[in-house]
Amino acid sequence: MATTRRYSKTGIIKRNQKQSLLLREISQLVQQASLDDISLTAFSISRVELSDDKGCCYIYFFSELGKDNFKDFTEKLRLYKPSIRAALANKIDARRVPQIAFRYDEQFSKIREIEELIESVKTKDSDDIE
Repeated sequence: MATTRRYSKTGIIKRNQKQSLLLREISQLVQQASLDDISLTAFSISRVELSDDKGCCYIYFFSELGKDNFKDFTEKLRLYKPSIRAALANKIDARRVPQIAFRYDEQFSKIREIEELIESVKTKDSDDIE
């Protein structure tokens, strides 16, 4: 039987505030790192999620280049991971800084596919009307 967790409203608000803070700080750090390595500009951070125990921070990236180049991108970002965590420790007021994991954000790819399907249906309908 699956267990479900219940969160209080204040717990949800605090979690969202911490995710927002992490997104803002990590975005600035990645932007600074992209000044050193221009290939980091191909990807942008779309969102940040914390694990249930707040021990891991999942950073979701998106790029117009697609998922194919993401593996090379994460290899470069792994070099910056210790310095990102150290900088976060200095900037945020928290007992511990979460571990960092990089993931590709599939949401934008799915949105693009849906938009392309809608456009194809629109063009098909306009062709059928004529």
